[in-house]
Amino acid sequence: MTSPESSPVPSEASAEGATPVPPSATVPDAAVGPFDPPDITWDRVSPRLVTARLVSLGVGLGLPTLACVLVAVLVTPWVWVPAGVLGVLLLWVVLLVPRQVRAIGYAERDDDLLIRKGILFRQLVVVPYGRMQFVDVQAGPLDRKLDIAKVQLHTAAASTDAVIPGLAPDEAERLRDRLTARGEARLAGL
Repeated sequence: MTSPESSPVPSEASAEGATPVPPSATVPDAAVGPFDPPDITWDRVSPRLVTARLVSLGVGLGLPTLACVLVAVLVTPWVWVPAGVLGVLLLWVVLLVPRQVRAIGYAERDDDLLIRKGILFRQLVVVPYGRMQFVDVQAGPLDRKLDIAKVQLHTAAASTDAVIPGLAPDEAERLRDRLTARGEARLAGL
């Protein structure tokens, strides 16, 4: 057991004349952590991604909710329970999706690409340029209508989830070309 005199933390009396250690030097800042590396400027995805996700989820949750309401009105009132559950879930999704889209970001560094996403369950994916095998740009019918595209990075690891959704098509093309060039340069250096 240590006594107060032998404590490694300097007290006010023993630190007289000594330079105090700032609290930020010993305790890392909560905002800077594994998900927010210092000196990184995050690029955001297009806000049109919110519309794309809400339309998809509206079809996936809205149509079953509407079907339950119709069955409850025409057949039996017991179906109001699942209709209410689906309605609450739909409301929750409408409130959550904009925050999820704002949490998506990407940053290009000298040696790798960083992709972050998530609010409650945060994720930071680091893809070294030398590990990329190919870069995919995809846009479905709804994406094309909303003028957005998705960039997907493929590496040797099957579990890599390196996807940047909701980019403007010209930004997706620029990023694809830039990542491909950097990946080829890294492979040529090996």
